[in-house]
Amino acid sequence: MRKQIFSLAAACAAFGSMAAATPAFAADEEEAEEAEGPITVSGGITLASDYRFRGVSLSDKDFAVQPTITISHESGLYVGAWASNIADNAGDDIELDLYAGFAGGDTVTYDLGVTYYVYPGASALNYVEFIGKTGTTIGPVTLGGILAYAPSQDGTGNTDNVYVGGNAAFAIPNTPLTFNSSLGLEDGAFGDNKLDWSLGVTASVAGFTLGASYVDTNRNVPGTPITRNLGGAGAVFSVAYTF
Repeated sequence: MRKQIFSLAAACAAFGSMAAATPAFAADEEEAEEAEGPITVSGGITLASDYRFRGVSLSDKDFAVQPTITISHESGLYVGAWASNIADNAGDDIELDLYAGFAGGDTVTYDLGVTYYVYPGASALNYVEFIGKTGTTIGPVTLGGILAYAPSQDGTGNTDNVYVGGNAAFAIPNTPLTFNSSLGLEDGAFGDNKLDWSLGVTASVAGFTLGASYVDTNRNVPGTPITRNLGGAGAVFSVAYTF
């Protein structure tokens, strides 16, 4: 999917001490946990000035609306869907990503999943990709990595595709600002040793996440006229709401 995503430790520790000393609080907390249940539903919607996927604009550098929803189980299993408008693609202008996987970990997190990219009205372009992610947080710094593999299939032109990338984020203490960066290498059906990179910043404001980033690649889309330059440098601005 495309695709992507704060600390209350001190407050939780203080509340835990109070609950241990007060049986009534402990009972209330236990009832709240039981009421929450093993299933969690989360989602949101993002408005972006451009839909960039691994450096390439899939909306022809136009605005994109991107809703998402995920259902997670306490075991780590999850399923979900994400969608976006895209540039006209063989008569289709919608992308729907259906994904499922298993995530977990504490100091080092992991996420093993599969995504089915669906293009209603242009089903010949549909394809499956297997994705593995890992990450860790050290103080205000979060580091992550991704390895994705799409086997040879009709939707990839009967050619496989490999993508490997890394990202880093730095949350400025006592502010709503987080600076982030990414670097990726793709080879196969969707790129020929294609590099993509980005630098950006996000801010949490009144329940929304505002973002601005610079995105670039060293390649255009294979087979795409250079005049469209969908893989060229550009600024992307976004506002997102999640629940």
